[in-house]
Parts: sequence; C-alpha cells; structure tokens
Amino acid sequence: MRTVAPGTLVVSCQAGPESPLHGPAAMALMARAAEAGGAGAIRANGPQDIAAIRAVTDLPIIGIHKIGDPAGVFITPTYDAAAGIVAAGADLVALDATLRPRPDGQQVAHQITRIHDELGVPVMADVDTLDAGLAAREAGADVVATTLSGYTNGRPPTGPDVELVRQLAGKLGCPVIAEGRIRTPEDVRAVCDAGAYAVVVGHAITNPTDITARLVGAIPVH
Repeated sequence: MRTVAPGTLVVSCQAGPESPLHGPAAMALMARAAEAGGAGAIRANGPQDIAAIRAVTDLPIIGIHKIGDPAGVFITPTYDAAAGIVAAGADLVALDATLRPRPDGQQVAHQITRIHDELGVPVMADVDTLDAGLAAREAGADVVATTLSGYTNGRPPTGPDVELVRQLAGKLGCPVIAEGRIRTPEDVRAVCDAGAYAVVVGHAITNPTDITARLVGAIPVH
C-alpha cells in the first residue's frame, strides 16, 4: 500500500464547478505537474477525479468525497462515500472528524472502524480543534490534519494554524498533517517547525484564479 512519507508536500488537486479547471482531465494534468515539481502525494476529491489521477501517477492519493451541505459535515461524511473513493484508487481516506453531528447519525468511530475493517485503508481525520483531534485519535484515526481549523466556528484566520499543529503534535501519538491557508515557503517551515509530519497545499499551487486575484490586488491603484 502506498503511504505518505514524513516530510512530504501533498498537493491538493481540487477545482469546484465554478473553476475553468473543473473536471477529471484537468485534475489529472494538475497532479502530473505537481509530481514533476516534487510533490510526494496528492489529495483529490471524488471518484472521477481520483480515478483520473490514479491513471497518471503512482503517488499516494489522499481521497475525499465532498457530499451534501458545505455548512455541515460534507467531507467524506459516510462509509459509502469512503468506499467509492477507495474503489477509484485512493490509498487513504480523509474525512471530517469535527465534533459536529454527522448526516447519517453515526459516530465517527463507527465510520473509521468500517473503513479499516472493510476497506483496509488508513484514515486521516480532518479536524478543527485540539479536542476534535484528541477524539479522532481515540476513535481510531491513523493521521490527524488541521484541515478544518477556522472553518467551523466563524471567520477563518488569514494564515495557517501553527498553534493547532503544535498542540496536536504534542498530544497525539500519530502523524499530524498541516493543512489550511499554507501559501508561502515561510508557512511551510513554520508548520514543520511546529511538528507537522507532512504539509498539504492547495490553492497556493492549484488555483490560478485565486493566485491571479491576489497578485492583481497587490498592484497600486493610480
């Protein structure tokens, strides 16, 4: 089984319906470009994108499936969602492991146990707080990530949650992956210094619309 090695840069290859890059073909090209640049793993959304990416790379794929209401638990919210992305080629399933109610009414531990027992792959818990990270680890998560920090209880901060990385790394006996608002080499170094096992970067690499808008916004108005 492919695994995410320590010190890996994971590139999140995702594009929503509003993006000109939306669709499996574009995401497969994005994954190839990321691999050429040195990425050690890919994070991807949905069976179609994952299957297209698996066809062009042997890198580990962290699979998710965003289903349902984005205001609630919608990152791989059910076992069936996990089964679909594993069948498409994901090596590891990432899911929302916040303390919010799940759409199927099950506890996250139930989903993690089924993924382990029936699909035979590790689980990455996307969390928002230290308490959620501790609960996810207790529930059986193999990896904990800071993906949802700032997105469940108000306006997200502008930079990565370095402190949450530090807290999780100090408390959990498993790899902690830093994800969320990591845009610069300085951000990468900061989360690594805080104890991150690996780092996920998305928009700063794979969203040219966002990159362009930020650079355009820096041009002085005359």
